[in-house]
Amino acid sequence: MTDSTAAVLQQVDRDLEKSLDRLFAFLRIPSVSAQPKHAADCRAAAEWLREELSALGFDASVRETAGHPMVVGHEQTASSGLHVLFYGHYDVQPTDPLNLWKSDPFDPAIVTEADGRKIIVARGASDDKGQLLTFIEACRAWKAIKGDLPLKISILIEGEEESGGANLMPFLKANAAELKADVALICDTGMPDRRTPAITTGLRGLVGEEVVIDCATHDLHSGMFGNAARNPIELLCKALGSVRDDKGRVTLPGFYDGVVAPSDTVRAQWRAIFPDDAATLGPVGLSSAAGEDGFTAIEQIWARPSYEINGISGGYEGDGFKTVLPARAMAKVSFRLVPGQNPERVREAFRAHIRSVLPVDAKVSFAEHGASSGFAVPEEGPFLKTALAALGEEWGVPAVSIGCGGSIPVVAEVKEALDMDSLLVGFAQDDDRIHSPNEQYGVESFHKGIRSWVRILDAFSTK
Repeated sequence: MTDSTAAVLQQVDRDLEKSLDRLFAFLRIPSVSAQPKHAADCRAAAEWLREELSALGFDASVRETAGHPMVVGHEQTASSGLHVLFYGHYDVQPTDPLNLWKSDPFDPAIVTEADGRKIIVARGASDDKGQLLTFIEACRAWKAIKGDLPLKISILIEGEEESGGANLMPFLKANAAELKADVALICDTGMPDRRTPAITTGLRGLVGEEVVIDCATHDLHSGMFGNAARNPIELLCKALGSVRDDKGRVTLPGFYDGVVAPSDTVRAQWRAIFPDDAATLGPVGLSSAAGEDGFTAIEQIWARPSYEINGISGGYEGDGFKTVLPARAMAKVSFRLVPGQNPERVREAFRAHIRSVLPVDAKVSFAEHGASSGFAVPEEGPFLKTALAALGEEWGVPAVSIGCGGSIPVVAEVKEALDMDSLLVGFAQDDDRIHSPNEQYGVESFHKGIRSWVRILDAFSTK
């Protein structure tokens, strides 16, 4: 680290209170993208960001879409040839149920917990306003000390991530020439614990399916027709149960084609953080992994494909008891996919399997609910090791590559529209209560997040 970078880090420390003031001003804007009554607030959040970026010397603008606007900014005066695109989102989740909040969700406050840890409590504190401002505040510190940025930077901040993001892909494709860079940086993820910095290098994709089985023309009396008539709930349960074997593996032909297990090095890093399954499952009241034999709970979540029944219904579900033999049963299921799997092939294999196990008089129909591929950053990629080293320097603990069991659609969309890989660097914690009442973000996460980006930008400037 150079003396000038040390001076930038000192500026981050000196300016922390002002950085928090700016974050609080941003958090006070109720930019709930899913609720039409907050459309003006979403635009206000976009304008607030445009003004902040413009004040830092970015060529910033609010761009219209069919929904909420995008914010785009460019600062490309640096002598370094490297160009990064930073992505975040200014929209937030609804606050319901409001009665469970301990304070006004749009009146941010710093609260000191019993262990002395200070947290920022407000809707959007962690997801994603606090996170995206760590990057902007890092740029602010660079500008304050050096007068310019260490590399070429473009910024894209959307306003519909929490409500489907339908307009992001069209916007990326329409503006691909402008937004194309060497790598995308995304700050919408977290750390595996309070002390270990991480880059999320793997995301699971998704296949969502709804399956409906119909038998008789109408519900029947179970005394009059029981045994003799097909029961669609029983058939559905048997069919869904046969998708997984007694060793936890999915039985669909070709399901594991192309699936690669994490390397021994990565698995060792994960075991150091989660030494047993109880460390992963204990917080939700469980103790042992229920999926594939031979893989720990965290490996199953971060790096293995899954099959889950998300909901099942049919027959009488009201109070009391009714001796009905239902005519219809329905289930919603999902597959989480890892790199190497084809979503549409998985969907077709599932449908073919269900059809193959149903008897005469059982009719089946399907409805799809989305499909996306898994994503992985190559372990030998050109930016990963550099960013991991910079994070380790800031936190004093070696940074690790981690997975994420969920899906972050922007990663796949950036890859498809801009042909760019992404680095997901985030500082959220598992107890930040994103999407829930009393969302929070640690003051340390915010502070050290800013410092981390300073180090990453410095490290990238020499590439």
